Amino acid sequence: VEIIAVDGLTALGRWDRNEFGALEADVRPEDLSEAEQQALEEFPTVWIPDSRYLVELANASYKERLGRDVFLTDGEYRARPIAISLFAWGIYNTRADVLATKYGEINWESIHDAAVARGGWPELGGEPGWGFFKLVVPNPSKNVGGLAAMISAAGELYGRTDISVEDVTDPEFQAWLTELMGAVTDFSSSSAYTAEDFALFGYSVGDGGQLLESDLLQNMQGILTRWEDPLQIYYPEYLTWFDFPFTVWVGPETSAIQKNAALEFQRFLLSDSQQQAALAYGLRPANPNIPVDATGDSLFVKWADQGVQPIVPRTTAMRSPDRDVLLSLLRWFELNVTQ
Repeated sequence: VEIIAVDGLTALGRWDRNEFGALEADVRPEDLSEAEQQALEEFPTVWIPDSRYLVELANASYKERLGRDVFLTDGEYRARPIAISLFAWGIYNTRADVLATKYGEINWESIHDAAVARGGWPELGGEPGWGFFKLVVPNPSKNVGGLAAMISAAGELYGRTDISVEDVTDPEFQAWLTELMGAVTDFSSSSAYTAEDFALFGYSVGDGGQLLESDLLQNMQGILTRWEDPLQIYYPEYLTWFDFPFTVWVGPETSAIQKNAALEFQRFLLSDSQQQAALAYGLRPANPNIPVDATGDSLFVKWADQGVQPIVPRTTAMRSPDRDVLLSLLRWFELNVTQ
């Protein structure tokens, strides 16, 4: 098995540009020249992106071009989660205490109100030296987590789990979202690894934000080592997540032997031992037999005092948005935030 690490959005761009060399609809592998057949040996059999959002975007593009699905949602070769990580609020304790005192609960509405407070932290009850509230959200152009955060915000604002294009293009929602995103320090200079930036640069990056739970847990030690103020984790009512789907390419570019080998590798990744190993990275097992506290090196055990919860109560799961919703959000971001 050869594994190549590629960022999810980078991989999506390569799929969209057909850099991997998918064949046209009327071309068969046996019709290729020897050199072309050899090049096809490099075609990826499996893609494990951050989220099924990316799979659906890529599949829609190929289905339009080829007239068929290349990634399946049912059957033997369907996309199956390998691990799960939720989006959660990570906020420095001092800031979280002030927000909880002011608003009673940390959610997108209270974060929005903090973002638009004209008097900054003193108006909220915090220290004058803290300046204005600074939000941490992944850059949607570099990290699909930014899109997931905006979907969570929309779900909470509308009070439902299914978000449409009409919702994200509503002028009132866009005005609210513009105010919210205005509290992010600088999208242009942020990397694709927002939680790592948070750990490295502390308050200069932000006071808190909604990030991937596994990223927060992996960087918790760095935050505690570098900064006196520990980070506290809170879970939103409207929950989004990454499910890292193991996605097999079903086109003729990959052989039956390769596809079946992919299923063997999938079974290995879902085995008890490999699912337990995921706990050391702050990932929730997709295998239901493995609890998050199954091992001593589980980050869910290590950081229990920082608010991480083995079982998350009182949440509403957001439905996966379709291609049009994701592209509308991304286009809005490009036109209104990155200018």
